Amino acid sequence: MNPATALSTVLIDELVRCGVTDVVLAPGSRSAPLALAAHAESRVRLHVRVDERSASYLAIGLAKRSERPVALICTSGTAAANFHPAVIEASESGVPLILLTADRPPELRGTGANQTIDQIKLYGSAVRWFAEVGVPEDRPGQVAYWRSLVCRACQRAAGPPDPGPVHLNVAFREPLIPDGDTTWSEPLDGDASGAWFRARVAPPSAALHIPPTRRGVLVVGDGAANVRRYVAAAGMAGWPVLSEPNGGGRYGDHAVSTYHFLLGDQEWADAHRPDVVVTLGRPGLSRPLLSWLRRAEEHIVVSPDLTRWPDPTRSATQVAQAVEIPIAAGGDAWLRAWRHADHVARQAIDEVLDSSGLTEPRIARDLAEVVPNGSLLFCGSSMPIRDLDQAMRPRRGLRLMANRGASGIDGLVSSAVGAALAHNGPAYALIGDLTLLHDQNGLILGPREPRPDLCFVVVNNNGGGIFSLLPQAALEDPFERVFGTPHGVDFGYVAAAHGLPYALVEEPEELSKALKGDGLRIVEARTDRMSNAAVHAAMRDAVRAAMRD
Repeated sequence: MNPATALSTVLIDELVRCGVTDVVLAPGSRSAPLALAAHAESRVRLHVRVDERSASYLAIGLAKRSERPVALICTSGTAAANFHPAVIEASESGVPLILLTADRPPELRGTGANQTIDQIKLYGSAVRWFAEVGVPEDRPGQVAYWRSLVCRACQRAAGPPDPGPVHLNVAFREPLIPDGDTTWSEPLDGDASGAWFRARVAPPSAALHIPPTRRGVLVVGDGAANVRRYVAAAGMAGWPVLSEPNGGGRYGDHAVSTYHFLLGDQEWADAHRPDVVVTLGRPGLSRPLLSWLRRAEEHIVVSPDLTRWPDPTRSATQVAQAVEIPIAAGGDAWLRAWRHADHVARQAIDEVLDSSGLTEPRIARDLAEVVPNGSLLFCGSSMPIRDLDQAMRPRRGLRLMANRGASGIDGLVSSAVGAALAHNGPAYALIGDLTLLHDQNGLILGPREPRPDLCFVVVNNNGGGIFSLLPQAALEDPFERVFGTPHGVDFGYVAAAHGLPYALVEEPEELSKALKGDGLRIVEARTDRMSNAAVHAAMRDAVRAAMRD
């Protein structure tokens, strides 16, 4: 057996032993041994994509939804470089990926050899761990080394406490395809003497106990862990829960869904400063919330990893792996004030949206409400997730996800496809027009590839809508060209180019019907950027007026 085949067979087998069920492949020549080994392994689901960037974001979606590491394979050269944006996103959002980048052997590096670049530590600090596997050799001891290396990579990728991407750079000499010989100097499947193993991780330390208080608040951001436990504890303690949609805590009687507008009212925010705030995950959607956190007297950040904790406001007074929220004696005036304000603000917001026609916040609100229980909703990182944050009512039975690690718009079509493939139920994606255009390749699925039940709801405002809500909008002369970036693309033709069903929504009442169907499909809703900015201002003004009344 040639060394490239032996190494690849062992690597894929050990990935399976460590729990990997999905492998994503972008085709190439130098990665042929890994591709053939993955194709031959019946215990994994193989996904092939023609574009490395699409492949890497597909892997993010798969890993995010399945909550287990996904292996990602590419050939040498710029193919590996095209993984880099997804590696950054995975690093920032704690998504476990195992990157297997094929490489030329050392004697070809630095010589001008074709498709050869410096791949050593290519992703820098964006990976949790890097290893140069080395050129495989037919000698005893190699199998134990390979298996322990993969085991360590899987453990480091999955955590705990700090999941994320790991990078194994795999150098191959030719021949790259099986030679028909099955002999090797030692068993490839390992043995009882320790040729392969799984690491064990000690449990976290004891939880931090918080003194009893009724004036507490639980904030849930992106990537939060053990959300249900903390939401239940907050409910017992009489605390309101301020959860971003993708935080997973926006449900139940204690959920305050209008916090963005309440905390944007300075008078109300000042009058409702808590004794303690407990934060799960990383909040980052609402500027009023972040400003409010900066003024918190006691801000406890819960982070499974005490070497990397989220604190974008630099206001944390304590960091703990876990906390105990005690039940406090006394009345419930604190929670009652939050719930009453939320009720008043919700009525004001809904009145604006119900009277404004087909607007982006209304599309977000209605979509989150009409999709069936058990659905997945994958959201764009720019305005869609913010519209959901500001307009979505609390509800159960909906899994909501977004790429909010680095919050880029790149690769979101592929990530949504990956998440849908890992989800057991119908899936939907709410994204903007530029987001779809940025990752059209994510719609390319070969005839033998697994296909998701996924409906893309594309909000088309003919450009970058979020900039109309930022100070750049005041720069009238350059704004439209360098920020608005109109494109004039007809998404009906985009759908036709990929052979996908397509529907155009022109009135709010048409959305529910347009969503029906199965398989991969596109629903477009056309909006206006200037009108969208006006609706956001109207929601803010309506809440402030309602709070004064």
